[in-house]
Amino acid sequence: MLDVACGHGRHMRWFAERGHPVTGVDRSPEAIAAVAPVGTAIEADIENGPWPLLQSGQPQRFDAVIVTNYLWRALFPTLLASLAPNGVLIYETFTAGNETVGKPSRPDFLLQTGELLRVCAGLRVVAYEDGYLAAPERFVQRIAAVNEAGLSTAGAPARYPL
Repeated sequence: MLDVACGHGRHMRWFAERGHPVTGVDRSPEAIAAVAPVGTAIEADIENGPWPLLQSGQPQRFDAVIVTNYLWRALFPTLLASLAPNGVLIYETFTAGNETVGKPSRPDFLLQTGELLRVCAGLRVVAYEDGYLAAPERFVQRIAAVNEAGLSTAGAPARYPL
């Protein structure tokens, strides 16, 4: 599992407690020090530097890529390329409308309506939400999508527990 902009590792810890190998990347040395005991912790400025998780020049692949409360649009292709076959992308961040209730409020940091659906057009979307949450007050988009590229379509359909 890869946790992008992992902060102090809430998601890394949850997955590690369930026996999954975890990797987190963040630009904060304090955050990386906090998550280092949990799994692989990589300090990197992914907005101004190269993607730190490459194998033979290609993004390393993960069974799950998790991103929350972070948006750097230039990273979308790399995140999708980091999904292993049958890998799951879980992404949640702020969307347009959030400027009416708090921060972030700059358009650069807010998804547009349906933006995650467009980003995940080549994946199988198994869950999607776009709207307002009351506690704490915020506007968000959430998506869970599976990379079915390269998988056999013969036999029974894949089962994605809801």
